[in-house]
This record gives sequence, C-alpha cells and structure tokens, in this order.
Amino acid sequence: MIAAVLAQSPEPAGSMPFVVIGLWILLLAVFVGFEVITKVPPTLHTPLMSGANAISGITLIGALYCAGHDYPGFAKFLGFVAIVVATVNVVGGFLVTDRMLGMFGSRKPRGGAKG
Repeated sequence: MIAAVLAQSPEPAGSMPFVVIGLWILLLAVFVGFEVITKVPPTLHTPLMSGANAISGITLIGALYCAGHDYPGFAKFLGFVAIVVATVNVVGGFLVTDRMLGMFGSRKPRGGAKG
C-alpha cells in the first residue's frame, strides 16, 4: 500500500518522499513522547492528560477538515478514523478529568449526625 502511494508521488529525483518524512516524524514523536512521559511523576499524569485533551481537540478539527474536503477516498477514510479516535480521546479525557476534580470537591456530611 505504501509502495503504491510512493509510486504516485511526483517527487523530484533525489528528494525523500512525503510518506517517508511522515514516518520519520511519527517515529521521533513516539520516542520523544515516551521519554517525556517516563520523566513525569505519577501525581502529574492526570493533569498532563487533561492538557493533552486540548491537543486532541486540535487533531479533531484537522480530521474534520480532512474528511470534509474533496480528497481521495483513502484520505477521507483516514479522516473518519481520526475523527472517531480523537473524539474518544477527548471525551474519555474529560471524563477522567471530571472524576479527578470530583475527588478534590467538598464532601457533604452524612445525614443523622448532628453536632
């Protein structure tokens, strides 16, 4: 499949194809992300994930753009998959953040005990 995409790209001789550059960026992002996350203390994981929801929201906007414009069918399919995955990530992240913030809220006293 990647070979078919590479064969169709009108790249000048001697330059790297767009797909190869994209795969390198993905590989570097995975490596850097893993290194950064392993250095974060466990108490900061949930707030960090909450901030990452904003980035996933930007991904959702980009996926909507990709799926809604006149691109080839495969690009529209990838846009649809990106919409589904980013939506699950955003909604799940906000649910976890809401639950985390609920742990810090004031507790109501139980009925029956008068002081």
